[in-house]
Amino acid sequence: MLGVDNMSNPLGKVDDLKPSSADEVTKSANPQSIILPGDSATTKAEKIERHGAAANGHGDHKSSHDDQERSAKRIKLEHDEILLETAEATPSRTKGVAPIKKEYLIDVKHASESTYDDDAAEAGGQADTRGQEAVGGRGNKKKGKGGQNHARQFGSSRDAIALCKSRANVNEFHPQDCSYGKSCKFEHDIRKYLKDGKREDMTTLGGVCPLFEAKGRCPSGWRCRFASSHSKEVEREDGTKELVLVDKAQSAQTTNGDGEEEEEGVGVVNVVHYTAKIKLRKKQFQTVEADKYLAWLNKQNEDTTNSHSHAQPDATYPEVEDEGRADGGTYPTGAAKHENRARYVEPLFKASEKRRLYYGPETPVLAPLTTQGNLPFRRLAVSLGAQITWSEMAMGLPLLQGEKGEWALMKAHESEMTPPAYSPKSPVLDYNHSQDIKFGAQIASNKPWLALKATETLTTFCPKLRAIDLNCGCPIELVCRQGAGSAMLDSHTKLERILRGMNAVSGEVPITVKIRMGTETKKPTAEKLVQRLVNGGSEQESPCGVAAITLHGRSKQQRYTRSADWEYIAQCAALVKQLKSQRAEVTDTIREPDARDANPSTRTDGLPYFCGNGDILSHIDYNTHIRDSGVDSCMVARGALIKPWIFEEIQQNQYLDKSATERLGYIEQFCRNGLEYWGSDEIGVGTTRRFLLEWMSFACRYVPVGILEVLPPQFGDRPPAFRGRNELETLLASANYKDWIKISEMFLGPSHKDFQFVPKHKSNSYEIEAEG
Repeated sequence: MLGVDNMSNPLGKVDDLKPSSADEVTKSANPQSIILPGDSATTKAEKIERHGAAANGHGDHKSSHDDQERSAKRIKLEHDEILLETAEATPSRTKGVAPIKKEYLIDVKHASESTYDDDAAEAGGQADTRGQEAVGGRGNKKKGKGGQNHARQFGSSRDAIALCKSRANVNEFHPQDCSYGKSCKFEHDIRKYLKDGKREDMTTLGGVCPLFEAKGRCPSGWRCRFASSHSKEVEREDGTKELVLVDKAQSAQTTNGDGEEEEEGVGVVNVVHYTAKIKLRKKQFQTVEADKYLAWLNKQNEDTTNSHSHAQPDATYPEVEDEGRADGGTYPTGAAKHENRARYVEPLFKASEKRRLYYGPETPVLAPLTTQGNLPFRRLAVSLGAQITWSEMAMGLPLLQGEKGEWALMKAHESEMTPPAYSPKSPVLDYNHSQDIKFGAQIASNKPWLALKATETLTTFCPKLRAIDLNCGCPIELVCRQGAGSAMLDSHTKLERILRGMNAVSGEVPITVKIRMGTETKKPTAEKLVQRLVNGGSEQESPCGVAAITLHGRSKQQRYTRSADWEYIAQCAALVKQLKSQRAEVTDTIREPDARDANPSTRTDGLPYFCGNGDILSHIDYNTHIRDSGVDSCMVARGALIKPWIFEEIQQNQYLDKSATERLGYIEQFCRNGLEYWGSDEIGVGTTRRFLLEWMSFACRYVPVGILEVLPPQFGDRPPAFRGRNELETLLASANYKDWIKISEMFLGPSHKDFQFVPKHKSNSYEIEAEG
């Protein structure tokens, strides 16, 4: 909490701003309208202009409402319509303020000084376990505002005395087989470790290890924080007592070359074996198809540069030996290339080899989410109705280098291997619904050779992928400075070349792309890009073969501020349909695209599916955009973090006023998912707690529909100070991270003495940089 005793407002009125204590926050959730110590002068002025005296924490919260007495009303929800029965007038909606019912509002003086700050916080350099070269940090163009998350620390969650891995999963009298012998620096005495080395076992979640409950054995063994639930002391014939582990599964323990466990959590798929990662690190894996395509592409570049008297081709492409065309032919070289140009045949890399996909109104998409889009959260979202899921954005170079953390992003849960919903108006030709799955991988890359090699590597080691998506929407400055993310939107030719190459090397796995409106707010370029992706550039005679295009209705410059422009998304969706009619008018067979280049992963009309993304917080938003914007489906990002049951609302086509107990149940489910995936030892518990708190920084923003005067809820609305319908609901709405830690302790026990958590939200922005 920021300690500021007195602060004058920018309009010249002297008022004291008194931040509240954590206890006060627990009783009264956070109002987002008051002036905070970290606000800029402009933000202060805007708050005073919008909220009047209430922005300084001294306004009479009742005065604005008491002048407009309204009769009692009854709100009934039927068929997505809100029927307001009032004697005089319908409640009005103030822009930027959540319309909370009068009886739930509280004195603004007792509000917290915290506010939601994701855009600026994400821009400040979030610490990432994947390394600086993988993510490039989080840059910020504003001087003096950068680095807000650069030193963000989470402390450590480790045992006081570390138990040797050779002893972690064996009984007490098992022979010593540590390869380090007496020089090993870890503890080998199991009784001493249990007494002095680890904290006492947890009693939460019924005191039973979730992994042992699900699998019949616990990979963490004695290090498990629930070890007492799967261990016992037995007396031998000679009277000695031995500590033994219970293993109902009787499964063999698998280790890698360093003795590290390779056993995964419950239901985890797309697990890449450690030997494959070692092969990648040592550069022993050959991307044959990518090398062939790059050789051909380099020769095309040489042909172009020679004809225009340019310099040598792009140095970023690797030197690849001519291995011939993919169809077994050879490439013409030198003068013969020019003489035989008319007889040149393009390599047989056709998009028609792809399997079909399907997007429809019944397939809401969970967006690829940075940090929060982890496997436990996706598993929760799928259980609540998410039909299509994406991995967190993975960087191409760390994948090729066999980085453990990057390949972990490709792991999925078995629930994501089930087919998505499918109820089209007419059957989709050649679409095999039973073989379709929910989970796809998203990558980011700044060079053709990197994207192609990463794509071929992914399809080789992770065969269970619905599609591979190229991220061209990430606005993080350091990523864009390297030419990846949203920076790709400034080079349409390069982007098309990358997507064509990815299609060429991905086998049957379809390729999709996620874009933004453009790099500059007032200069949208997505329409031109969409037309190019559908028809192919002027230098090409065929489509690039993408199966789906997702457009985020903001520019790179906007990042996550202001509202998404769904009118522009609708224009681009209409353009796709217009291109269909233009194709139908083509009678000249020379100008007609080759049917083999039309990706069968696309719709029945040969055009790619088109999805919209931005500001979806309810089924009303979802249905409205499907109906009015003409998109095939919508991608949900922040809305899923604030209320994961949004997919359930979409499925049932109605608002769901979840009780505080139900919401707490989702937190418990996430904790169980996390322990089953990250492990139930001290490190696994700490990791689960950390990602739970990251998610709760979004979940606390949910305002129950039952206490809103006007529906639907809107993203730009900040709630004034309010109390929930019970103490638990008020606690869940707290914006104080200390309260989040208290909630985590309900299921994960007391936090480790060295555990630290500093929330990202430290400045003015209410918007979020979540999806890539």
